Amino acid sequence: MNIAATNKDIALQLLCTLYEPGVAQTTLERIWSRLPDQPIPGAAPRNHCMIISYADSVSTEGEAPLQTLRRFLNVHVGETFGRVHLLPFFPSSSDDGFAVIDYRMVDHHVGAWQDVEDLADNYDLMFDLVINHCSRESLWFADFVNGREPGRHYFITLPEESDVSQVVRPRSSPLISAVHTYGGIRHVWNTFSEDQIDLDFSNPQVLLEFVDILMLYIERGAKLIRLDAVAFLWKRLGTNCMSLPETHALVKLLRVIVDEVCPHARLITETNVPHEENVSYFGEGDEAHIVYQFSLAPLLLYSFVFGDGTYLTNWALRLSPPPSGTKFLNFIASHDGIGLRPLEGLMPQDAITRLVDKMHERGGFVMLRDAGGNEQRPYEINISLMSAFGGEPGLNAYVAAHAVLVSFRGMPALYIHSLLGTLNDIKLVEQTGRTRSINRSRWQWHELHEELKDPDSMHTRVFQALLDLIERRNQQAALQPHAAQEVIPTPPSVFAMRRSNTQQVLLIVSSLVDQAQPVALKELGLEPGTYLDQLSQTTITLADELALAPYQVLWLELPI
Repeated sequence: MNIAATNKDIALQLLCTLYEPGVAQTTLERIWSRLPDQPIPGAAPRNHCMIISYADSVSTEGEAPLQTLRRFLNVHVGETFGRVHLLPFFPSSSDDGFAVIDYRMVDHHVGAWQDVEDLADNYDLMFDLVINHCSRESLWFADFVNGREPGRHYFITLPEESDVSQVVRPRSSPLISAVHTYGGIRHVWNTFSEDQIDLDFSNPQVLLEFVDILMLYIERGAKLIRLDAVAFLWKRLGTNCMSLPETHALVKLLRVIVDEVCPHARLITETNVPHEENVSYFGEGDEAHIVYQFSLAPLLLYSFVFGDGTYLTNWALRLSPPPSGTKFLNFIASHDGIGLRPLEGLMPQDAITRLVDKMHERGGFVMLRDAGGNEQRPYEINISLMSAFGGEPGLNAYVAAHAVLVSFRGMPALYIHSLLGTLNDIKLVEQTGRTRSINRSRWQWHELHEELKDPDSMHTRVFQALLDLIERRNQQAALQPHAAQEVIPTPPSVFAMRRSNTQQVLLIVSSLVDQAQPVALKELGLEPGTYLDQLSQTTITLADELALAPYQVLWLELPI
């Protein structure tokens, strides 16, 4: 049996878990009729380090923002990063692109498809497939309101009195909203906001729409596809409606389709949930190619802000390697806030509260979620990462945290505003009324270009330090995504781990505190001798102990 037939058989098995057999068979044939006759060829992937950016994070008068972003990357970044996560660039009505009006168009305010394809000439691009919901202003929803095909059955409706108390929410807004339609008042499901209406994948036509969109994105140059908020996809009253078996089946189905159509493309799940639920999206190596390492961000932040790596070390010691052929995406900040659900089971509530209180002190906000029973709990911290570290006085800790971040097994991703050391944008919060705007600033090209020419600017020092860090990381065989990782138990003020493959062994040692400290070599499993620190490119001779400077990070090369 050839590969194509095998993929098709697997797809049918998965579809039969979603729909009755006749519908599953028909849906399979309709899916396969949409796929190209031959796999789409692809070049070898560029380096694994990724920048996360909106299309208009950098803009200038008289130029499409996508063109300005490309110019910024070409002039200031070059080949240090090989990948760009281009956040939603489609027409949308809210949530900075995540309430999509038209999945098949580029918002004319940021550019055109040609601008996206031009960017793909220099970087491997990741697109968002905003799969859980679409905008209230979409044509699909207009069809629903007017009782027209195809969209009249694309959305989840339920009686107003439905018991949704078991549903796990990422927000505290109402889960159900009333809509006036030509057929009367209907009540629709909206997980995130009244402007983001959840789609009904129990209707196979919705699945077919997204297969078409997936094909379009791959044809337009996407090497990576991010499944946004996918854990909420399938709903079944009487459950928590999170990561249901049907949701996993849908992700596996999309994986089969991607493998069939474009074997070099990669599917990424975005599931801001507790750790064990998050890693379940690897399946047995047959689901997501890449899974976000959501717990790492708040654990790293806590460790450096409070000088205590206890929770980070305990979590990392228990971290199982991902299945063969898959990997984690590691980040410390993104366009969203710093998620707190991924700390469930890893950190006691009083420690989480301590972190939340510190972020409040540093100008941040906390988004709440409905936990049921009229209880609300912190869901995410909204703050710029530079402000979370205390601004310019925290620069050394900030760079050290990134040095640890990019040392972890997996693929590192840095948000453009973290790369630039952008501070809290309170003015933008006031303009939009959304706390997430605090970390979604927009730089003007001429201001940013001039800023980065000033060697004494905080933004320049952050930018150059992180670029140098990524360039150094790219040269280390032991820091490639699939190299082995062994975490070493250490005192709370230190984090240490060993990364290795057949070409290189590195011992990563980081101080988490703002004071010098000695660490006994035996605690690190080190023998006395002379070692090359690949991070600073200096040699260090050690006798009985390692003297760590405040927030110092070492990448010591060990004998193979």
